[in-house]
Amino acid sequence: MALKPLLLDFGGPVLLTPFELAAKAEETLGPISWRGPFDTSTDPEYVRWQSGEITEREYWVLRGAPYGLELHGLMRHFYEPAGDYLIRPEMEELVRRHRSMGRVVGVLTNDMDAFHGPEWKTSISVIKEFDFIVDGSMTGFLKPDPRAFRMALETLGDPHPADVVFVDDQRGNLRGAEAVGITTVFFDPTDPSGSLERIEAALA
Repeated sequence: MALKPLLLDFGGPVLLTPFELAAKAEETLGPISWRGPFDTSTDPEYVRWQSGEITEREYWVLRGAPYGLELHGLMRHFYEPAGDYLIRPEMEELVRRHRSMGRVVGVLTNDMDAFHGPEWKTSISVIKEFDFIVDGSMTGFLKPDPRAFRMALETLGDPHPADVVFVDDQRGNLRGAEAVGITTVFFDPTDPSGSLERIEAALA
């Protein structure tokens, strides 16, 4: 039996979220009061993002505005210098293990280049493990647009959508995947171990 392909969002499931790196950013930005999913009471804009009132990019533009920073400039405070310390180690282990089993593992992301720039990727070891990366900031199709998922399916060789497992930390993106028939798993950054268990169960 062929192994189900695994399709991962990058930021959140693989890359630590900015909320988890807040202490690092505070060294240069100063105190950060908003904590996203770790304390939604501090972050009404995050609630608006999750409800679909604003997009992910709009959220981060709002967060950068008080500092006079555009998107890439803001993310530098969380994610530079680049390095493997920014990667969720248990997810890196999962990726390497499933690749060693012969499973195809790819990435479908909205903003890798938009958030970090093309050179940043060269310092992240796990990126070399992926069979492919489809980046919406390069293709122009952002999740949850069904075209983003269809592009990923085409890159996979057009398997039956239900045989593909897609993982994302944004429920809106999962709904976009489900609209084209892809099996989905929610990655909860407040519960990585439970999220990993759900991924393994979906792949089994």
